[in-house]
Amino acid sequence: MQSYEKAFLIAEDAVGYSQKLVKENVKVLELAERIEKRIIELGGKPAWPVNISINEIAAHYTPSIGDNLVLKGGDFVKVDIGAQVNGYICDRAFTVCIGKKSDPMIEASEKALEECLKLIKPGTKVHEISEVCENTVNNLGFNVIRNLAGHKVERYNQHAHPSIPNGKNTIQDEIESGNVYAMEVFVTNGSGLVIESSPTEIFQYNKDSAVRLWEARKVLELAKNEFEKLPFTKRWITGISPLKIDMAFRQLTDAEALIEFPPLKEESNGMVSVTEKSVIVK
Repeated sequence: MQSYEKAFLIAEDAVGYSQKLVKENVKVLELAERIEKRIIELGGKPAWPVNISINEIAAHYTPSIGDNLVLKGGDFVKVDIGAQVNGYICDRAFTVCIGKKSDPMIEASEKALEECLKLIKPGTKVHEISEVCENTVNNLGFNVIRNLAGHKVERYNQHAHPSIPNGKNTIQDEIESGNVYAMEVFVTNGSGLVIESSPTEIFQYNKDSAVRLWEARKVLELAKNEFEKLPFTKRWITGISPLKIDMAFRQLTDAEALIEFPPLKEESNGMVSVTEKSVIVK
C-alpha cells in the first residue's frame, strides 16, 4: 500500500506540474520529456511514455525521436500520465483546450467522471457505472467513445480485468474492495468510436523471441528488464542509430515479441476530451 500511495502522490504532482506547461507553441516532445523527468525526480518511474494526444486523437500518441509537433491555439490536448513505484501504478489524465479556460466538452468528461467515481465502491456492477457515464455525457450534449474504457489496475499491469466501458453494457463484474480502478471517461462531438491510426511509438514486452539483429535483442532485453514489461517508446532507447532502431522494432513486432499500441483516432474526426482518475477501493 505504501508504494501505491507514493505512486498516487507522484502522479498528482505530475498532473499539476504538466497543467502549467500545456501552452501554445510548446513542443510536444519537450512537454513529454519534462513530465517524464519530473516523475523520476520525485522517486517514481513512468508507467508508460506520457501520452499527448491532440484533437481527434483520443489516446496513445507519444512523441517520436526528433518530433517537431507543436501545440496550437484551439487544440484539445489530452495528457495521460502513469507513475509507478515498485510496479504499483497510478493512472491519471486531463484535457486542456489551448486558449480557453474551460470548454463544454471537457466539462462533460469531468462531470461524468465525478458521477462515476461515486459508484466505484464494493458491490457496484460495471454496467451500472457505464450507464451513468453515458447518460451523463449524453445529457450534456455529447457522445462517449463506446470502444474505450476505464479499467482495473494491478501491479505491473496497467489494463487489468475488468474493463469499465464508457458506453452502456451488460457486464456483471462487481467492484471489489482492496483493488485499484482507473476510471477513464472519453467524450467526443463525433460518432463515438475510435480506430487505429499511425505512427506507432508505444510498445510493450510480450514474449521472448529469437531475433537476428543484436539491436533487436538489446531492445527486447530492455523491454523485459529495464522497462519491467510495461509500455515504453523508441525515444527511451539510446546508443542505437535511428535506422537500426526501426529495423529492430520491425523484427520484434513481426515476431510478436512486442505488443504495439497505435494512436487511436475518433473515426469521424470529432474532437475528444478525456478525464481520468485512479482510486483505491477500501
